[in-house]
Amino acid sequence: MTHRDNVGPLGSLKFVTLLVALIPEFLFLGAGVQLQDNGYNGLLVAINPQVSEDQNLIANIKEMITEASFYLFNATKRRVFFRNIKILIPATWKANNYSKVKQELYEKANVIVTDWYGVHGDDPYTLQYRGCGKEGKYIHFTSNFLINDDLTAGYGPRGRVFVHEWAHLRWGVFDEYNDEKPFYINGQNQIKVTRCSSDITGIFVCEKGPCPQENCIISKLFKEGCMFIYNSTQNATASIMFMQSLSSVVEFCNAHTHNQEAPNLQNQMCSLRSAWDVIADSADFNHSCAMNGTEFPPPPVFSLIQAGDKVVCLVLDVSSKMAEADRLLRLQQAAEFYLMQIVEIHTFVGIISFNSKGEIRAQLHQINSDDDRKLLVSHLPMTVSAEAETSICSGLKKGFEVVEKLKGKAYGSVMILVTSGNDEHVGNCLLTVLSSGSTIHSIALGSSVVKNLDELSHHTGGLKFFVPDKSNSNSMTDAFSRISSGTGDIFQQRIQLESTGENVKPHHQLKNTVTLDNSVGNDTTFLVTWQTSGPPEIALFDPNGRKYYANNFTTNPALQTARLCIPGTAKPGLWTYTLNNTHHSLQALKVTVTSRASSSAMPPATVEAFVERDSTHFPQPVMIYANVRKGIYPILNATVTATIEPEAADPVALDLFDNGAGADIIKNDGIYSRYFFSFAVNGRYSLKVHVSHSPSISGLAYSIPGSRAMYVPGYIANGNIQMNAPRKSAGRSEEEPKWGFSRVSSGGSFSVLGVPAGPHPDVFPPCKITDLHAVKVEEEVTLFWTAPGEDYDQGHANSYEIRISKSLQNIQDDFNNAILVNTSKLNPQQAGTKEVFTFSPKLLTSGPDHQPDGETQESHRIYVAIRAIDRNSLKSAVSNIAQASLFIPPNSAPILARDNLILKGVLTAVGLIGIICLTIVVTHCILNRKKRADKKKNGIKLI
Repeated sequence: MTHRDNVGPLGSLKFVTLLVALIPEFLFLGAGVQLQDNGYNGLLVAINPQVSEDQNLIANIKEMITEASFYLFNATKRRVFFRNIKILIPATWKANNYSKVKQELYEKANVIVTDWYGVHGDDPYTLQYRGCGKEGKYIHFTSNFLINDDLTAGYGPRGRVFVHEWAHLRWGVFDEYNDEKPFYINGQNQIKVTRCSSDITGIFVCEKGPCPQENCIISKLFKEGCMFIYNSTQNATASIMFMQSLSSVVEFCNAHTHNQEAPNLQNQMCSLRSAWDVIADSADFNHSCAMNGTEFPPPPVFSLIQAGDKVVCLVLDVSSKMAEADRLLRLQQAAEFYLMQIVEIHTFVGIISFNSKGEIRAQLHQINSDDDRKLLVSHLPMTVSAEAETSICSGLKKGFEVVEKLKGKAYGSVMILVTSGNDEHVGNCLLTVLSSGSTIHSIALGSSVVKNLDELSHHTGGLKFFVPDKSNSNSMTDAFSRISSGTGDIFQQRIQLESTGENVKPHHQLKNTVTLDNSVGNDTTFLVTWQTSGPPEIALFDPNGRKYYANNFTTNPALQTARLCIPGTAKPGLWTYTLNNTHHSLQALKVTVTSRASSSAMPPATVEAFVERDSTHFPQPVMIYANVRKGIYPILNATVTATIEPEAADPVALDLFDNGAGADIIKNDGIYSRYFFSFAVNGRYSLKVHVSHSPSISGLAYSIPGSRAMYVPGYIANGNIQMNAPRKSAGRSEEEPKWGFSRVSSGGSFSVLGVPAGPHPDVFPPCKITDLHAVKVEEEVTLFWTAPGEDYDQGHANSYEIRISKSLQNIQDDFNNAILVNTSKLNPQQAGTKEVFTFSPKLLTSGPDHQPDGETQESHRIYVAIRAIDRNSLKSAVSNIAQASLFIPPNSAPILARDNLILKGVLTAVGLIGIICLTIVVTHCILNRKKRADKKKNGIKLI
C-alpha cells in the first residue's frame, strides 16, 4: 500500500488534462484532504464498528469540528478552515437515512473513533511516523472523550484539542511539553519549566500543596510528587502545541515566543524551529493567502455516510499474455484463496474476464456458505484467449454493469483488477471510473503492464500491487490477502500468519513452523499450492503433536491447491509443516496460513506495511514502514523483515527497526522503518513484510509514544489550587502471549526510474542523525546518538564532524563555520549502534564564536550538531541540534526566575530584615562593650 498523499510522476499528460477538466467533486475522491479556497475538503471521520450506537457521538463530533474550524481560522491568521467533513457511520448502526459511501473506508480515515483505550485512557493522539513538516497517519479519539463533558476540565474544549491534533496530522509539528522532562536548567543556570511560551505562569506544588521551588530540588533533581501548576488566567497567547486548554492561548509559538531551550519533541524533531515557522513553510500556506475582510468563514458542512452491502467484482485478464510464466494458474490459485478464505460472509461477488472485450462470467452472488464460495470458484476463467490485445476499460465497464444491477449504482463497490496487458487507452475511462464511486485495487503481472494502471488505483483510493514472474513468488496470494473490506472490524477480517514459497529440488522438502498466538485461532486455514506435476507429500503437526496428512486436506487438482481448515479454535503454539517434493523435477511449493480473531474481547496483533511514496527516481531512497500493533497498543521488540521483489532481479531482505534513528522517527511507537535503496533495475517493486515475536521478550507497550493533547492536572484560580480528577488509566488486563506470534502483510508496490545500468556509483550518503543528545558532566560534555551507516542506515560511516557554538543562530545557519571539535579518536560504529563521545567545551571560552545581536555573553549554554561522512566524502544532512548547560558556578544552587515572584520577594524581604536586625544587634553589642569598658576605666581611677 502507498500513502494516500503522494502522487507518483508516472501519470501521463492525458491523465493530467482529464483531471483538470473533471467535475470538482470527483477531484477529491480517493485523494484525501484537499485545500481549496482556504477551506479543507474531504476530511473523513470514521467510527469503529465496535463502538456502540450513540447519536450524541455524532452531534459532539459536529460540534467539535465546528468549534475547531473557527479556532483554526483565527490561529492561522485567517488562512484555513474546515469546509466539508464526512462522518463514516458503522454498518453495525441502524440505518437512518444516511448517504451511501463511495470510496470512503475506515482504513483511509483521517480521524478514527474507537473504544480501544491506551494506558493514558482518553488521551487524544496523532500517529506521526514521518519527520518534521510531514503529514501523520491519523488522529485517534475515544468515544468517551467525545461524549464525557467532564473530561474538558483536563483537556480543554474539544475544538481546541482537535486543532492541536490537526497541527500534528497535517503540518507535522510536535508537542511542546514533555511529561518525562517537565523541568530543565536553562542557559542562565535557572530552573525552568518545559513549556512554550515561557510567559505562561504558575507555581510549584508539592504533595501537600504549594511549596518553594527549593523544596522540590534534591541535588538539582526534582522530588517525585512535585509539579508545576499553571494559573487559569494568563496573558500569554501561545502556544496551541503546549496547552491549548488555556483560554488565553489562541496561536502557535512563533520565532519571537518559541522556547528553544525546552527539552521537547518540537525542538528535537524540528531543530529548535517554532511550530509556526514549520506551519508557514507547509504546502497549505505556500498555495494560499489570508482571506480579506473581517468576516468569519461559513461553518463546516457535514455529510453522514454509511456503507451498504459489500460488493466486490473480480475483473480478470485472460489475454494471451496470461499464458506466460504460469500467470493464469497463479491467478486462479490466488482468486480461489480470496473467494474461499478472504472475502467476508454476506458479500456480493461477481466475476468478469476480459481481453479486447469484457465478458460477464458470474453475476453478483451473495456469499452465505461455503457452497456459495465454491460456486464462484467454478466461474473463474480456466483458459486464456489467443488474443494479445487487452482493454482494461472494457473489463471495468462490464464490472460496473454487474454491480449496478444490485442498487442502480456502483457506489461503495470494489473492483479487483488483475492484468498483464499493455493497454495505452486506460485514460479513456478515467471519468467513468471516478464518477462510479467504486474503488479500484490493481494487481499488475509482469513488466509490460501499462504505467497508467497505477493511476486508476491512486485516484480511487485503491491499493496497487505488482507480481513478478517468479514461480516461487507468493506475491499474488499476498495481494489478494491484503484486500480487506476496509470496515475497520479487525475481528471479522482474516489475519495472514504465514506466506512462503521455495523452488524445492527433487526428493527435498520445504519445512518450517508458524506460530499461532491466543489472539487468533478461529477459521485457521493452511493452503498449499504447487506449479507442476502432482501435489507434494504433506505433513502438518499441531503444538500437541497431532498429525495431519495430505488426505486430511481438500485438494483441487485443476487449480493445484490443497486446503485444510482446522475445526474450532486452533491450538496456540508452534505448528510445523513439511512439504516433500516426491517428483523428479524442481517443484515450486508455497504455503499460506490465515486465521481470524479468537475472541471479540481481545484484538489480534496486526501489521500494515506501506511505503512513503508511489515512485522514486534514483538515487532517492524509498522509506519502508510496518505498523505493528495490538488494537492501538504498539508492539515492541518484534523482528520485522521486509522482502522487496523487483521485476527482473532477486528479492532483497531488509530488517526494519523501531529505534528512533535513520528512517524511524519515534522510538517504540510500533512503526518499524528503514531506507531502501538497493535498486537493481527500473520498474515496479513488490513489498511484503514478515513480523515475528519471541515469547521470551516483552512486546506490548504500556504507553503510546508520540503526539497527544496534554491533560492538565489542575489550575491555580483566584489563588486557590483546583485539581482535576486524575487522568484515567486503562491499565492492562491481558497477559503477554506465551507463544509469541507471526504475521505477514503485503505492502503493495512502488516504482523506480533512473537506475543506471551496470555498477552503481556511490551516491548514497549516511543518513541524518536525529537523536543527538548532550549532557554536561562536571567539566565535560557527553554526546549520545545512534550511528548512521556508510549508505543511509547500512554499513558504518567513515568519520564524524561535530561542531559547537554558544549561538543557536550560528549553528543553525552556518554549521560549517561553527567551532570544530577534535574527533580524531572517534571511529564510527555499525549503523544502529549507540555512540557515546565526551569532549571538553573549554575552547568555547576563547574560540572565535561570535554572538549575534540579542544574545548575551552570559549565556551558559552550548549548542551541538553533528554530521557523518562516508569513504567518498559524501556527507549526511546536519543532525538535530542538541544543547546543554555549560559552566555552573561552584556551590550555587539553581533558582527559579520569574516563575515565583512572590516567593522571591518574600525571600528578599526576609534577607533585608535579617541584615537590619543583625546591624542593630552588632551596634547594641558594641555600645554595651564600650559602656563596660568606660565603667572599668573609672573604677581603676578611684582606686
